[in-house]
Amino acid sequence: MRTRRLDRSSVEILLIGGSAGSLKVLLQILPHLNDGLAFPIILILHRKADAESVLDELLANHTTLNVFEIEDKTVLETGNIYLVPSDYHVLFENKRVVSLDCSEKLNYSRPSIDVVFQSAAQVFEDGAAALLLSGANADGVEGLVCVHERQGLVLVQDPSTAEVDYMPRQALQNVWADYILKPKEMAIFINQLGKEAHDN
Repeated sequence: MRTRRLDRSSVEILLIGGSAGSLKVLLQILPHLNDGLAFPIILILHRKADAESVLDELLANHTTLNVFEIEDKTVLETGNIYLVPSDYHVLFENKRVVSLDCSEKLNYSRPSIDVVFQSAAQVFEDGAAALLLSGANADGVEGLVCVHERQGLVLVQDPSTAEVDYMPRQALQNVWADYILKPKEMAIFINQLGKEAHDN
């Protein structure tokens, strides 16, 4: 684990992006997240556009937090988990409201992790934290660069623990990671963000 800054209390939103192998990591994290986190969590996962979506139900079965699939003009609430729907990008209109976007795919992906990370970084600036998990392409790397440039918190899964390590390795080759986390460390880290935000 390495760090560029120690102050994690300013986090206003946590974004988690991943592709192949990332669902397994999420199912390890979710059962251990504390109620009452001081920020919403946005999940951006690559999945087939035409597949029947039961992913939100699967995730909800592994956490005590509320899980919602994002709709157009969804109003974000702290302590909730929001899943980006298949075949849509999500854009932040402001710190509370998100909208759906069906513009062209980026990195062969819609939703694109890059699009969501970049949009959040532009709105939240140093209040954004972004975690990139296992995956087989480089989607999310440019988004992390944007988060870094806006002084947000850049988090990357330890590639040695990733089922498909291409995505986190590309991230570490192209942007400074504030923290490199193993799956078993992630829930503890996220809960500490919430604790620090409440305590300050």
